Amino acid sequence: MKNTRRHFLQNFAVSAIGLTVLPRLGLAGKPDLYEQPYDGPVLRVAIMGLGSYGSRVAEAMQSCKKAKLVGVISGTPSKIKDWQGKYNIPEKNCYNYGNFDKIKDNPDIDAVYVITPNALHHDQVIRVAKAGKHVICEKPMALNAKEGQEMVDACRKANVKLLVGYRMHFEPHTLEVIRMRNAGEFGKVLFFQGLCGFKIGDPTQWRLNKQLAGGGSLMDIGIYAVNGARYMVGEEPVWVTAQETKTDHEKFKPGVDETIQFQLGFPSGVTASCLSTYSMNNLDKFFLNGEKGFAEMQPSTGYGPIKGRTHKGELNQPVVVHQTVQMEEMSDIILNGKQPVVPVNGEEGVKDLKIMDAIYQAAKTGEKVSLKL
Repeated sequence: MKNTRRHFLQNFAVSAIGLTVLPRLGLAGKPDLYEQPYDGPVLRVAIMGLGSYGSRVAEAMQSCKKAKLVGVISGTPSKIKDWQGKYNIPEKNCYNYGNFDKIKDNPDIDAVYVITPNALHHDQVIRVAKAGKHVICEKPMALNAKEGQEMVDACRKANVKLLVGYRMHFEPHTLEVIRMRNAGEFGKVLFFQGLCGFKIGDPTQWRLNKQLAGGGSLMDIGIYAVNGARYMVGEEPVWVTAQETKTDHEKFKPGVDETIQFQLGFPSGVTASCLSTYSMNNLDKFFLNGEKGFAEMQPSTGYGPIKGRTHKGELNQPVVVHQTVQMEEMSDIILNGKQPVVPVNGEEGVKDLKIMDAIYQAAKTGEKVSLKL
């Protein structure tokens, strides 16, 4: 089994099969929204990219009430056949990478979830937008901020919504920490630490291919620290410094980062210290410190269960399947105009890309890079 980020995160997770029943459990045994009858609009989704994470999303969507898997887009005919049988997908909703523009003429698909290697997102999202369908794109949204902005512009021009797969923006423990911060329970925020990493395996995988991944650990696991610093602190950074360390030049070719440490500065004076790496395990931790208290989450971004504590004690929010909740919420955003606590739109994705562009620049030049998001 390849030691990819997907498998690493699963080390922190209970099995996906075990988790599928958990969204149905409410607090104190009371039925939650998943047990309530639903009679509203349903977002009909085609998944593009039928790899390990696409499979995870598909499985999670089986528990959704507001979103339904209705189509697939893949370059592998055998996968399409497997998914057709498993998820009862009609032939007319199956496409390959060459002909998926034809979804323009398919009224039974509302949105496409793009789950392909990073370098493919830009062109695929723009093609989906031109076909008149809403888009959900995995993170990082693109290889750089310029590409990301072009995607946002294309979706705006086509009058379709562009969302990014920020599943943590809907995760209950994460939202509780954000609620506590907004309520002033930590007092003035002073410091954030984000540690994200694992020891990557198979050297031939696309995540270690500069052309497909656009970088290395930062573009894969480090984005969680970039994005997490923003939603945990509740501000946008104004400067960044960074340092890159590389111990295995054979595995990590030029342009593929092994380890990057980076620091962010925020307008209020908060600083963040973060680590992104492909060469160390046991790293999935967020820490937020304030004048009146703290929040610590470990695991902080794995597939679940997320665990954490604050100065007030353990966090005991419901354990959920992240992708199920994400797709339910994204359905509400696309179909009903719901505003989430933390945005998941394309503009949010561009902000992360601007920060990552600056991190790479700072690591290369050794200089402090100013940010304007």
